[in-house]
This record gives sequence, structure tokens and C-alpha cells, in this order.
Amino acid sequence: MDDSKIRILVVDDEIDLEQLMLQKMRREVRRGRYEFEFAHNGAEALEFLRKDSGFDIVLSDINMPVMDGLTLLGQIPEVNPDVRAVMVSAYGDMENIRTAMNRGAFDFVTKPIDFTDLKTTIERTIENLTLWRNALSARDQLVALQNELDVARTMQQDILPKSFPVSQAFDLYASMVPALSVGGDFFDVYEFSDGRVGVAIADVSGKGVPAAMFMMASRTLLKACAAISTSPAAVVEQVNTMLSDENDAMTFVTLLYGIYDPRTKEFVYANGGHNPPVILKPNLTTELLESTGGVALGVMQDFKYQENTVALEPGSTIVFYTDGVVEAEKEDKELFEMDRFCEILQSGTFKDAEEVTNVVFSKVKEFAGENPQSDDITCLVLRTT
Repeated sequence: MDDSKIRILVVDDEIDLEQLMLQKMRREVRRGRYEFEFAHNGAEALEFLRKDSGFDIVLSDINMPVMDGLTLLGQIPEVNPDVRAVMVSAYGDMENIRTAMNRGAFDFVTKPIDFTDLKTTIERTIENLTLWRNALSARDQLVALQNELDVARTMQQDILPKSFPVSQAFDLYASMVPALSVGGDFFDVYEFSDGRVGVAIADVSGKGVPAAMFMMASRTLLKACAAISTSPAAVVEQVNTMLSDENDAMTFVTLLYGIYDPRTKEFVYANGGHNPPVILKPNLTTELLESTGGVALGVMQDFKYQENTVALEPGSTIVFYTDGVVEAEKEDKELFEMDRFCEILQSGTFKDAEEVTNVVFSKVKEFAGENPQSDDITCLVLRTT
């Protein structure tokens, strides 16, 4: 499907959007990558879907006459379950974004539409849809549960950043090695227009498809909140409120989110029950980043999160990780643990953040030997200059 035509149904009551969309996407339309149809409300969109089952994506505004986008979203699975919905929301409209995610939206973009971001979202959506369709076509040949786990694990990997900001003021890299079963680790990176960079690392409770889906929802909500607030504590608190609402399964996620300002060399962060990162100083001594006293997200809806600020020496490195690193174990049940982790970081200089990550993964694998990996292993490294 990667080289085939993507059929997109755009649903919006703004007439001018049709010409703007075709003008901004003219290259993709001309080379046959995208094909657009336009509807002006949810009811009209449903008629399109009933008559034509060949759409891949529904790109819908939320606020429309006759039938709004959220109502449309709830009815799409009954008409065409083999389609992905991407919602268009007003900037900062968190309540509607949360409702849309709960009703099955795959992703969202904000108004005014950034068409570069929209293209990225469309391609990511198609990657997800392709994986899903391939899984459906293969389900008669594969064991159903294993197939489901494979798809979820691939989806989990695909949403993680594969490229990182390039700056003379800092070096940043992150990676995850998934376990044999599907888990819920994730990381993310956010670039701000003033040169600051946001980083997040998280670990969802449990394993399997439910954990993977909760991870994807957590990551999407975090992305939305980080875009409208400069306070890590406020971001974590807002994500917690939305995850806690109607969380009957009591799934939770440990999460650390922080923002580094290369001008002041200060890192401002809030920690929601996650493992404390390690600061490697230029003299090769280590210390743990001070706790902010937060609890895991998704359990206590009204919890008030706090944030701390740490000034970093030039040449310092912060290493963020999940418990798959320090709780990796040998066949005799011996754990990797923090002391061994810090010794690796203190063992010498590293040329860049990527090397730090690779060395940690290599040492954990060497320690565990033939013992199967039972948890995702995730590491994010931020080095200052």
C-alpha cells in the first residue's frame, strides 16, 4: 500500500478548505499519491462512506452543522471499520481531543492546519492502517493472539521518534528494544520555536495489547498538552486528569516530562512516579535527579504535580531509562540494578548520546545472557555542551 493511492475524505463546513487542501497537496495529487473527496458535515460524510468503501482516511473537523465530527466518529465503525479517522480541532481544545481519542480517533491536527504536519500525520496513519490490513489478511495463517501481539508491537515501535533535534548546544538520542511480549514503554521529543527541547519517557503498567493501546493514548495526550503549556507540572497534571477519567481497568503509566533550555542550561521537569534519571557529570561522577514527589498517571485524578529545576554543568549528561534496564535479570534471577548501571556510565567518555544508549543496551544484553527479555528496555540521553 506504500506506493498506492491514498483516498481521503475531508469533512469540513468551510468551503474554502477544499481549494486550499488541493493547492497545498497538489504535488501528491498530481503524482497520484493522494485522492481527495469533500463533504461538508458528518451526515454527508456518512453517505459517502456508505456508497464507497474504498476510503483509507477520514479527515474531519469537530465543529460542524447537521452532524458534528464527534458524532460522525462514533458512527464510522458501523459504516466502514476499515478506515482511520484523523480529527481537526481548535488549538488547545483538549476536551474534544480527549473525547475523540476515546471514540477511536487515530490522531489529530490543530487549526490553523500545518500542511507539513498533516502530510506526516497522513503517512503515519497509512503505515498503521497498512500494518492492520496486512494482519487481517494473514490471520488465517497465523495464531490469532501472536498476530495481534506482533501488530501491536510494530505499531508501538512505529510511533516513536526516529530522528532527533540537531543543535550545537546539546546532543539527544533515544531508543527502545521491545520485549518478546507487547509492553508499554515510550519516549518522545518536542522542539520549541525558542530553541528549548522537551523530552519524555514513560512506562505503562501491564503487558499485551491493552498496555500498548494505553501507551498510544498516553503519548497522544502528552503531545497535545505539551503543545499548549510551558510548565512540565501542568502538562503532567493535565494528562493525568484525562487518563484517570473512566479508567475502570486502573491501568497507569509512570511518566517523566521535562524541558531543557540551552540558553540557561536549566532542565525543568515533573516526575509522575518514574525511575529517577541519572546525571553523569563532566568529572564522571553520577547522581540521581531529585524526585518531585509525583505518582503514576491514571490513578488519582486530582493529584497536584510539582516541578523542579536543575542547572546542568556544560558537558553533563542526563540518562533517562525504564525499569527494563535496571530490572533486567540473569537466569539465576540476579538483577542488573542501579549500581551496575551507574558504573557503566562512569566507565569512560562517550563520543555522543547515541553511543551512551548503545553501550547501555549492549551491557544489559551481555548481563542477561540467554535469559529471555521480559520487559521493554528504553533509554533516552541528553548531553549538554
